Amino acid sequence: MTRSAISVAAMSLPTPQTEVDNSKPALPNGIVAVVKQDCPTCELVDPVLGEIAAAGQTLTAYTQDDVGFPTSLTGVVDDTDLSVSWHHEIETVPTLIEVKDGVEVRRIVGWSREQWTEFTGVPNLGAALPEQRPGCGSLSVDPGYVDELTVRFGGSALHGRRIEFAALEDEMEAAFDRGWTDGLPVVPPTEARVLRMLEGTTRDPQQIVATVPPDLIEVTVEQVAINAVMAGCKPEYFPVVLAAVEAACSDEFNMHGLLATTMHSGPIIIVNGPIAKKIGMNGGHNAFGQGNRANMTIGRALQLVILNLGGGRPGGTRPGEKGVDMSMHGSPGKLSFCFAELEEDSPFSPLSVARGFEAGEDTVTLFAGQGPTPIIDQISRTPESLTRSFAAMLATSGSSKLAIGFDAALVISPEHGRIFSEAGWDRDRFMNELNTLLTLKGDDLIRGAHGIDEGLPADFAGMDIPKFRPGGLLVMHAGGDAGLFSSVLTGWVGGAKGSEPVTHRIGS
Repeated sequence: MTRSAISVAAMSLPTPQTEVDNSKPALPNGIVAVVKQDCPTCELVDPVLGEIAAAGQTLTAYTQDDVGFPTSLTGVVDDTDLSVSWHHEIETVPTLIEVKDGVEVRRIVGWSREQWTEFTGVPNLGAALPEQRPGCGSLSVDPGYVDELTVRFGGSALHGRRIEFAALEDEMEAAFDRGWTDGLPVVPPTEARVLRMLEGTTRDPQQIVATVPPDLIEVTVEQVAINAVMAGCKPEYFPVVLAAVEAACSDEFNMHGLLATTMHSGPIIIVNGPIAKKIGMNGGHNAFGQGNRANMTIGRALQLVILNLGGGRPGGTRPGEKGVDMSMHGSPGKLSFCFAELEEDSPFSPLSVARGFEAGEDTVTLFAGQGPTPIIDQISRTPESLTRSFAAMLATSGSSKLAIGFDAALVISPEHGRIFSEAGWDRDRFMNELNTLLTLKGDDLIRGAHGIDEGLPADFAGMDIPKFRPGGLLVMHAGGDAGLFSSVLTGWVGGAKGSEPVTHRIGS
């Protein structure tokens, strides 16, 4: 006995599988009934089926779960493999189908004396029964069966190479052995799970999503879906994952450079729009941390795509292995760093709107950054004082002696945000005040100033220098509603020599 998983990276025709008859079973002429014993309505109409047969009607019953049911008939057809039910799209039992010359003419579901009498032409059916009862869900659409049935009877639409595991082989350990993981266990990407993930998008599974660095491999929707399964995503997260992959693999974001740098930075995903709430993302308490499946798995899926498909492996993770990711210390954010902006009650317009998108559009913004540094200000009650606190911390982002070269993101918490709301400050007012405060004196930044050899060349003495390049400081609203703390996410090199923040629309 073996079990099958889809290869995370290889793109080839499927290896031979166990032969399964995928043809649609023909139904016999007359009346066909599809039932299951584990259905109160089917048990209710069991004697009625006997009445129909006794009246001389040609009746064939298919049973989904018990070949001894219904008890009122002989010659019941075994459909416990659900091939008939799946191919003929049975959604509810009992279902009655009228078949003429091998073609379905009509069908009814559930129990209704009036409908069954008209359908069969047999009067006084089920005289002792209630007038009507709704049916039960067919086993062929049961969530516990439907994906496996699609794999068994639907014919494979996937191109990924199959990997067979022996019955006693541990799939998770096998994934570790093959180097498919980020250091944590992954969900085995069975064909059923991958097909379920693909239901989260309308895009063709073989459509190219992006060219993934560093190996510059063209990857398909299917391949991204495989890695999204491994990360633990739900299908409804998948459009966000696809958009994040597209943004991360753009020339502007420069994922290859971000991998190769010795700095701590990695991709940070910020989600805006109604989709964040729809799929249950967290932008509140512990927004950067553990505990939220959507946040954690979307970010992880992007990183697995880079690792498994693009070849972006960190060095030193396996004996003798030399990886492309050369970060000096790394960061927990390289596993997953993804959160939603808390648009509700924000003092400012959303980050996506500030970056040129319409309010209400679903977007992802990719920012090359590091872990959060807290800004502690529990005293300020005016926007002027609080802005000075923010500026003081931002001025030291990366290094107090460096300016223009490195980006940053400021994440304002709700309690701090309310100070700006109550004062009537909008995003433009805040950014103007902040940028003024972040205009630094070149004399403080040059090498040797304040006894620190790090810094800018002496040519910058006497100049006023902005801490951040235009567009190099992102501002957003997130976090819990208790605590007068905000955060700085220090960025990597900004612009053409490093990474541009990229905002991408989320499709279907």
